[in-house]
Amino acid sequence: MMERMPDPPESIPESHRDLLQSRVAIMATVGPDGRPQVSALWFLAQDGTVKVSLNTSRQKTKNLRRNPKVSVVLLDHANPHRYVELRGDAEIQPDSDYKFADLVGAKYGVDLRSRDRPGESRVIVTIHPVRARPWG
Repeated sequence: MMERMPDPPESIPESHRDLLQSRVAIMATVGPDGRPQVSALWFLAQDGTVKVSLNTSRQKTKNLRRNPKVSVVLLDHANPHRYVELRGDAEIQPDSDYKFADLVGAKYGVDLRSRDRPGESRVIVTIHPVRARPWG
């Protein structure tokens, strides 16, 4: 079976691009037992896609390192029947200087450094959509 070619970031229809400014993303990863693990996350929209800052000790980070397949839902909080789902692959990059984490923290008024214990670090997870599915 052939892998589907990724949709470009502009594959999120104009009618749903405002959801890239939503306050929370819902992300599903594949857990070690093959079952989905779903988490609500803070995120930033950059280059037409979703990026999140994750602590390296968290299960969702471990899940993505093992299996980069991911699904992210951006929900319209004013109309929960309207959303866009991004199915794709996660690219993980180190954020040892907390540069990206500081950007995410600024959006939410939180210092993400204070949420990490000594010895922990952060990564930038970029979602590369294979499919963008709008609804509503």
